[in-house]
Amino acid sequence: MDELSHGVVERLDAGSAASLNASGLVKVSPLGLGLFRIEPVGMVGSVRTPVLQLDVRPKQRIDLTRLLFLLGYVGDQGFREDAVTAEEVPGLWSALAESLAQLADRAMSRGVLQGYLTVDESLRTVKGRIRISDQISRRPGMLVPLEVSYDEFTEDIAENRILRAALERMSQVPRVRPDVQSRLRQLKGKLGAVSRLQSGAPLPAWRPTRMNTRYHAALRLAEVILRNASAEAGDGQQQSASFVVDMAKVFEDFVGRALREAMAAYPGEMRLRHNALLNEAVRDSDRIVVQPGAVHFLGGRPVMVYDAKYQAAADPGASLSADHYRMLAYCTSLRVPTAWIVYPGAGEIKLRRILNTDIDVVEFPLDLSLPPAEILASVADLAKQSWGEVLRQASLGR
Repeated sequence: MDELSHGVVERLDAGSAASLNASGLVKVSPLGLGLFRIEPVGMVGSVRTPVLQLDVRPKQRIDLTRLLFLLGYVGDQGFREDAVTAEEVPGLWSALAESLAQLADRAMSRGVLQGYLTVDESLRTVKGRIRISDQISRRPGMLVPLEVSYDEFTEDIAENRILRAALERMSQVPRVRPDVQSRLRQLKGKLGAVSRLQSGAPLPAWRPTRMNTRYHAALRLAEVILRNASAEAGDGQQQSASFVVDMAKVFEDFVGRALREAMAAYPGEMRLRHNALLNEAVRDSDRIVVQPGAVHFLGGRPVMVYDAKYQAAADPGASLSADHYRMLAYCTSLRVPTAWIVYPGAGEIKLRRILNTDIDVVEFPLDLSLPPAEILASVADLAKQSWGEVLRQASLGR
């Protein structure tokens, strides 16, 4: 199913319909006689149960490699193109499981990573340093036990906790190939001394270093899985797994971060989701605030405004005029002569001069089907062209 489709009618059992609805990927409405209408709700991804699999594809039909590149770049600039093997293994779940197994195996090929972990304990002997304030507040007048902190060299570190959680989650996905399931469980077994992450708890922070280099690719994929996929092992209910992504947010976040990185080569400062006042108002309650995706400042003054819109004008329900009204408002509020709208897709750059103004709105297509390096090169070209427009405007004294 395409994310822009009008939906389909399918015969489902009550458990499958409930799993689909609970996933947030689609809306499922009963029609009677066991038939249900399944409609996309603006998300893309996949839901799998023991008896069905439903995929909602991005409108551009970008492959898993591109999708994970966008997700990984938003989470961590530098996410590598080769972090998944989606071209080799068809299907989202198979590709995720196979890729995670390969990367985790590579990460732990020289043994499980160890590192120093700060431990706070109550002991009868001194180890590390005594936490004086805790000793006084918890045990006034007592010499033992002692409240101490020490560094322990252990496998129970953030990197291994994240990797174990992802392996555990993927091993719960229904109908993953038995040999891949076996590899996932074997790899998880190597992390038996590592603490499990609590369900719903934020992912522990880790920092890329020379010491954990071999873990980088596996951790980036693991974080994408943990942030976007869920899996339930059953416990009396139907076993299901879902991978659900808000493509509009992913696209807008990616463009903002990639553009800010590209504009770092030029003078000035880029601010993402900058709040700008649209009207004159005495009271705060009367203020109208607009928030473009990105604004570039030079000498403290805005000189260029950008916005990323996942739903292009050619898409059903999209409005070209609404996008340009919005860009006109941004330019008027910020006193900027040119605005850039970034749309997903191929095509030519279009410049539109707004009547009775000196404002230009430029439509810039970003082809997400290209290899990741070329996608970033296109963003760099956007930065170069927009900076050239800043210089042109400055030469005209605007």
